Amino acid sequence: MSQRIKQFIFLGLMVLSVFSTTVRAEGIKIKSFELEKVDSDWLLNATFQIELSPGLEDAVQKGVVLYFQTEFDLTRSRWYWFDEKSNLVQRQTRLSYQPLTQQYRIASDGFTFSAKTISEALQAVGSVGGWRVIDNNQLDASKAYTAGLRMTLDLSKLPKPFQVNALNNRDWNVSSDWLHFPFSPNGPALIKR
Repeated sequence: MSQRIKQFIFLGLMVLSVFSTTVRAEGIKIKSFELEKVDSDWLLNATFQIELSPGLEDAVQKGVVLYFQTEFDLTRSRWYWFDEKSNLVQRQTRLSYQPLTQQYRIASDGFTFSAKTISEALQAVGSVGGWRVIDNNQLDASKAYTAGLRMTLDLSKLPKPFQVNALNNRDWNVSSDWLHFPFSPNGPALIKR
């Protein structure tokens, strides 16, 4: 092999190693969840790991409010038609930055929280506790269901110029994958992962 080809291969490997170390795993991942039956209701406790791109972090620092939407759905499969959507509940969490106090503000369902750093704020956004997602009285106890859980950044709540940017920029499309698991109203009173 000639010296020039060896240098070219070495240079290519160096470039690949630089790019592989600078890539961050941005997005949302489900770390844990717990679905617990309390009286006739099912309550959800979940933890999401949220990592924003530098562009999104900068946008929050400059006053753009981010809305994260957590969705829980319950479907029942039918052999003769499309799956029946038995239950779909959504919850929004708002993340903003207050430059005067230099704190992040998290608001969800009447609950507000302040954090000093973006990592504390994202941890608070990713924590869901005691969320009533299913009323057991509305379910057929003899049927089996499939439950699903995910969290997304709601792009429709962004200001219009940022919505256009989000269509062209993959860093702004932040969401977790759906986590599907079997659910039975007569099954165990605690489902966790």
